[in-house]
Amino acid sequence: MNDLSTILSEPVARLGASTITLGHALAFGALLFLGLFAALVVALWRSAKARAVAAAEAADHARDAEARMAGILQAQAEMQGRMGAIAEVFGARQAELTQSIGQRLDAMTGRIGQTMTEQTKSTHESLAKLQERLAIIDTAQGNIQSLAGQVVQLQAILSNKQTRGAFGQSRMEAIVADGLPHGAYEFQATLSNGSRPDCLVKMPNGAPSLAIDAKFPLEAWNAIRAADGADLKKAAAQAFRRDIEIHVRDISEKYLLRGETQDTAFMFVPSESVFAEIHENFEAVIQKAHRARVVIVSPSLLMLSIQVIQAILKDARMREQAHLIQGEVIRLMEDVQRVDERVRKLQGHFGQSAKDIDDILVSTSKVTKRGQKIEALEFGEGEPDAPRGSAAKAEAAPRVADSKTGQLRLRVVEGDD
Repeated sequence: MNDLSTILSEPVARLGASTITLGHALAFGALLFLGLFAALVVALWRSAKARAVAAAEAADHARDAEARMAGILQAQAEMQGRMGAIAEVFGARQAELTQSIGQRLDAMTGRIGQTMTEQTKSTHESLAKLQERLAIIDTAQGNIQSLAGQVVQLQAILSNKQTRGAFGQSRMEAIVADGLPHGAYEFQATLSNGSRPDCLVKMPNGAPSLAIDAKFPLEAWNAIRAADGADLKKAAAQAFRRDIEIHVRDISEKYLLRGETQDTAFMFVPSESVFAEIHENFEAVIQKAHRARVVIVSPSLLMLSIQVIQAILKDARMREQAHLIQGEVIRLMEDVQRVDERVRKLQGHFGQSAKDIDDILVSTSKVTKRGQKIEALEFGEGEPDAPRGSAAKAEAAPRVADSKTGQLRLRVVEGDD
């Protein structure tokens, strides 16, 4: 023990004035060992704590990863389900689309076939109609050739003075006969001086008749149309003017008779083109005809004049029948007056009936009120509140008759309290 103390007290090192013994060194080493051990324990504890925290975090991360993996797996399963549903829908839609396309193709094929059939039928019908029209055109061509022959014949007719006059007269007679009633005109009538106008239109109310002449000098007009040079046309125009003036003078002298015919006569031109040409190039002839009281008329003007004359005749007939119409109107007014009187009488009857019904309603309302009053009366015996003698007074009340209804009613006399 002493040896150990001696050994521990032996100096080991000298640090300045201090002497470090072996015991001191061992104590310092023990302290240093204890400090290092404590530091190691603390480090190990911290390391264990850190590992525990890391393990916990790793466990949390693992749980999160597992949850995420489960979510991913669930989402993948849902995605697979949706993909399967989408695949089924696409399959069904593809089948429907294929079926619809097939149906539409079939319908389109049927329509195309039907359209082709209809077009073929329409083409055949069009060809048949075209053949019919070609046949009509052939017939019309034949008619045109026939009409050309008739025009040639008409030209031959117009070249003859008598036949030309018959042609103009026939047109004039057709216009007059279509516009006026039978008996209002006369063809080829003889006047007092022995002349015979082509038509004599009878005016109403004893007025003088209207003379119409249909003989138009067409030879000079045809000469104007056939002339080639200016001199020939001028000579033909002068001849045409002279012929018209002569014809106008003849109409004025033969057909204008005072008291027998109108102061104006018509000269009928059977062509609108000739009438227009006369008014355009022969104004002096028109003025001379007006001064001679001869009016040159075309078919349209003659038709208009005939329509005016027809209106005048209709107005004259209406005036002739005016007294008959007036008598019928007077009788009609008498009938209307009788109807008015009868309606007023009927209105009085309806008013009296309504008044009687109102009186009856008033009487029934009064009867109803009287009945309600009678029903409201109390005839019971032994009631303490009822005054004595009230029942007797009610029984002894006299019955009087209502002045309006004639029914009997009770007159209740109330006594003094």
